[in-house]
Amino acid sequence: MSNIRVLVGTRKGAFILTADGTRKRWKVSGPHFAGWEIYHVKGSPVDPSRVYASQTSGWFGQIIQRSDDGGKTWNTPGSSAEELKSPDGMPKGESNKFVYDTSPETGKPLTTHQWYDGTQHPWEFKRVWHLEPSLDDPDTVYAGVEDAALFRTTDGGKSWHEFAGLRGSDTGPKWQPGAGGMCLHTILLDPKNPQRMYIAIS
Repeated sequence: MSNIRVLVGTRKGAFILTADGTRKRWKVSGPHFAGWEIYHVKGSPVDPSRVYASQTSGWFGQIIQRSDDGGKTWNTPGSSAEELKSPDGMPKGESNKFVYDTSPETGKPLTTHQWYDGTQHPWEFKRVWHLEPSLDDPDTVYAGVEDAALFRTTDGGKSWHEFAGLRGSDTGPKWQPGAGGMCLHTILLDPKNPQRMYIAIS
């Protein structure tokens, strides 16, 4: 693998740029997922060959992609080959299900947040803005999503579960979207304390 690698997500796909230590000449691979919006691409610090991507479209919705060979090939973890061969060809596995903590009786989120006009509004999943692989396990990844919430996978992206305590905080009902929505767009893991992380929501 090259000494330097830059992973780029754009509205028209993902690109992987590689160079040696001098950075004078770059090789560009891509676009991967041409025509799709790629909100984030991130490699595992434990296994550089493991790369995760958040792929989304207004038509098909959210898809998590994973590569185990540095971006040469991709797969949708949790989806079977039969699903991918279906008429629409879209993965339907657990890797693409981000479900907020909901009431068993109603199936609706347990809490609400403030809407643009000041009224309370139910939480709605729209897309994954940020993927942050664990510092010590390539199968563990944290996801920041819109509407703002924090999810985690421990099986390489096959299934995702919410840390509902974040939205359930005392201030959660007062969170309000801005012009670009309400997204959890940044996750920073503390390398000295595995129990601590920092997030940013806007």
